[in-house]
Amino acid sequence: MSKPVYLSLGSNIDRDHNIRSALDELSRLFGSLKISSVYESEAVGFTGDAFLNLIVGIDCKLSLTELASEMKRIEDLHGRARGGKKFASRTLDIDIVCFDRLVGTFSGIELPRPELYYNAFVLFPMAELNPDSPDPKFHVVYRQLARNLESDQILKPINFEWQGRWISTESGSDYQSGYHKQTTDH
Repeated sequence: MSKPVYLSLGSNIDRDHNIRSALDELSRLFGSLKISSVYESEAVGFTGDAFLNLIVGIDCKLSLTELASEMKRIEDLHGRARGGKKFASRTLDIDIVCFDRLVGTFSGIELPRPELYYNAFVLFPMAELNPDSPDPKFHVVYRQLARNLESDQILKPINFEWQGRWISTESGSDYQSGYHKQTTDH
């Protein structure tokens, strides 16, 4: 049976190529993808080039362990160096943020991923995809979690094309820099 899963993707080394290539691989494995806007964000925890970050939703028939193994395989295909510092530049980082409605630690993986609640580059794209869905741990809708996040992390939606279509534009989503964006008439 298929389960809804949300993945966080990030890259700050050859980032456009690595994000597009990762989306190709995820699409090949899981079919249709639910994709947030792509955000540029400053490195957190170290000095480095800006990251591209997004959330991807998939329908997954794999077990959590199988999925984690597949995500590591995709990271490795993109030259992911293992065993270095926790906060460092990355060719590709794929984290399982939510796996169905699981809460707790399973096979060494904490779900939902803790960064969902304190990193804007994870929470804002999740709120964009699922604004009125409650998170599995606190049962608060993502839109409200994003509005309540106190963060000085700066996110900027960017123009990003994948497979001949724009998946995000600089106008972005309603979630930027911790505040609900005001829309204007065009």
